[in-house]
Amino acid sequence: MFFSNLIKIFVHILAIFAFDITEILKMKLTAQYVICLQHMCNTLASLGKLKKPCPKVHERVMEKRQALYFLPVLAVASFLVKISGSSSFRPVLTGPDLAFSGPRVVFRCVASNVSPPVIYELIKDGRVRIGRNRDFQGGQVASFPIKVTAASEGSYHCRATAGGTREISNSIKLRVVTPPSYTRVTSEPFPPVAYEESRMALSCDAEMGSNLSYSWFFNRKEITSSTSLPFHFVENKLLVERVTPEYAGNYSCSAWSSVNEIKRISSSTEVQVTIKVYVSKPEISFSVHKEGTSYHGNVTCWSTRGSPPVNLYLLLDGKEVDSVTAAQTLAAWFLVVVVPELDMGEARCRVKTENQDLTSEPVNLEVVPVGGNVKVEVEYLYTADSKLTTARLSCHVSRGTFPYISWLFNDSVLPSESHPDSHTQPILPHIAFADRRRSLILTNLSPEESGYYRCRARDSYDDSGPWVESAAELVQVTVNSMSQAASSNETPPSQSFCVNITEAVTIAFCCFVLLMLAVGSACVYKMFENKQAHTNSVPANSDALQSELTSQSGGNMADTTATDCDVQNQITEVTV
Repeated sequence: MFFSNLIKIFVHILAIFAFDITEILKMKLTAQYVICLQHMCNTLASLGKLKKPCPKVHERVMEKRQALYFLPVLAVASFLVKISGSSSFRPVLTGPDLAFSGPRVVFRCVASNVSPPVIYELIKDGRVRIGRNRDFQGGQVASFPIKVTAASEGSYHCRATAGGTREISNSIKLRVVTPPSYTRVTSEPFPPVAYEESRMALSCDAEMGSNLSYSWFFNRKEITSSTSLPFHFVENKLLVERVTPEYAGNYSCSAWSSVNEIKRISSSTEVQVTIKVYVSKPEISFSVHKEGTSYHGNVTCWSTRGSPPVNLYLLLDGKEVDSVTAAQTLAAWFLVVVVPELDMGEARCRVKTENQDLTSEPVNLEVVPVGGNVKVEVEYLYTADSKLTTARLSCHVSRGTFPYISWLFNDSVLPSESHPDSHTQPILPHIAFADRRRSLILTNLSPEESGYYRCRARDSYDDSGPWVESAAELVQVTVNSMSQAASSNETPPSQSFCVNITEAVTIAFCCFVLLMLAVGSACVYKMFENKQAHTNSVPANSDALQSELTSQSGGNMADTTATDCDVQNQITEVTV
């Protein structure tokens, strides 16, 4: 500003003294100086600093040299005028650098310390003029409203023109944000069905949108940083490296963009993800039922674990004879022809899925009727302190593929624990069956459980078939024992009560023998002392006496032993 004012004063002084550029040209100057003066004159005229236009130069005027000393002054004046004019003002552009597509935004441009009129122009990408405004008062802000579209993205600057000077403002790079729309969830694999321990990837795809962020939801609950395991977020994807059945459910996402704290959100519909479980090795069973005089076999195939649907096949001697597609369960039933006492072959089950093929263990399709010997065995169960708590009776059938076992207590049939008669009092309240009724367990031994037990068997597929019965086994529990039982063909491993009585009798017997020996010895010693003089004359009498005493002692010992044996025999009879 200082140099600008200085030049203005210098020009005014020239005007006051009526120093016309024409007079300078009338001086005798060389051609070089004339050309230089002509150039300076044209420069000052273009800036509006001269009252008159520069005249044309005549060759004879060049001979004047008196104005030579004015050349440096004119050159400096021209240079200072250019510097002052170029640094007098600089426009400033303000506006958004991020905007949604659709609404209007406003760019504003203003230049300070500039004399009106000022012309403002908004330029895009350095070549496209968006708008033009005039400021006739000075210091006014020029506004340029534009409707944002995808084509509006680019670099903007303002160009201001005043007093023949044109200046360029700062630039603003506008990015156009397109709100998301038509958002959907896609899966890999597709359809969204994955097996346990495999990898699953879900993508949140918006048909339109820019500058997007994403949120994921599992069963309508947002997956946050605290609940993200085992989920991983990678851009617009939700990754699960090893899926498990608990992560099956409904997934959805939201794509959103934000400008100046204003959000535009687009949400997808829910996608149901299914996690399949690998099928376990199939199992097989074989049963028979009778209709009239015909027999029919049923083979059951099933898997304990897996996700349907599965394909189940029946293999007979290695050949596929039937198949079923199980859509809701993991089991299938196959009918086969059977003939009693005839081997119909070896059957297996086979299960197939899209990535599994498993086969069961074999089973022989042979039906052997019940027959042969039936026997009951009794086993006693004791606690750690040798206290009898439970008795288990087992029924052994020597022949038969499908035996049905029935138990009798004192010739009364025991009801099945699964079908008790609710209208009558059970014969034995503390019983249980196991191993398809092959075992009868007396869970609480008491005198009520004492009696004769036996079992019988028939073919389970023939309700009218004959029974094969075992011999009766006696189980007796007395009030004194209460903690032990014994059968006619088995002695318990430990009889603590009897052992205690035997020990007491043995100790008493030993004490009695010692006492008799001491008394006998004392008597013998006394007799020898009193009859020492007659020892030689009556040796036989002494020997006889000693023999008598010995025989009495032996007799007492025999009586005591007999008594002890009687006691033991009596105890055994009570606790059988």
